Amino acid sequence: MKYNCLIIDDEPLLSQNTKEYLEFFDMAVEWRADFNSALDFFNAHTTDLILLDINLGEDSGFTLCKKIREKTKAPIIFISARESDDDIILGLSVGGDDYVKKPYSLNVLLAKVNATLKRCKSADSESDAVAEFIGSVQGGAKIDLTAIEYKLLSYLIKRPGQVVSKEEIFEKVWDDTFVEDNTLNVHIRRLREKIEANPSEPEYIKTVRGLGYVFEDKA
Repeated sequence: MKYNCLIIDDEPLLSQNTKEYLEFFDMAVEWRADFNSALDFFNAHTTDLILLDINLGEDSGFTLCKKIREKTKAPIIFISARESDDDIILGLSVGGDDYVKKPYSLNVLLAKVNATLKRCKSADSESDAVAEFIGSVQGGAKIDLTAIEYKLLSYLIKRPGQVVSKEEIFEKVWDDTFVEDNTLNVHIRRLREKIEANPSEPEYIKTVRGLGYVFEDKA
């Protein structure tokens, strides 16, 4: 069966409230409370998006995220009471697309879910510019991008030589004003690791200190 959202969280009351709220907006939602049942879900079902807690009893959502990434490219939004920058950066580094701190507002969470699903659909319909670029870098080796990485790269590619501010990226790429700088920084780093020969000295996606980022077309 195909779901719009899978919630993986060991807090029953919060999970049930979140599930019912999303279902009120005509989403098909499923809930799993532990590591193994979450992985079992993918043996019989698919989902457009995953809400994943970090603390799952004795298990780690970080580890589960890496396992899920072996099964699906569906966007993963971490939901956690852990608020340190290290936790946020680690969550995004292991394959998360965004991070929402508990306790969260259900209407804010819904906005993030909708924005994420919208980004994924938009990424699926992007032009061949990204595919053409990817085919030209790193000797044509296959590069797997998540939906948000794809959309971010596409947005920059279409504006060669133009400094794009973080605020513009949040609005146009994330379609979300509740994004933190850490989220963008980690995605830029992950993107560089995939397309740059030397991510520490990028040729394509360069930082303009205090302003934003610029894509330099080497063609």
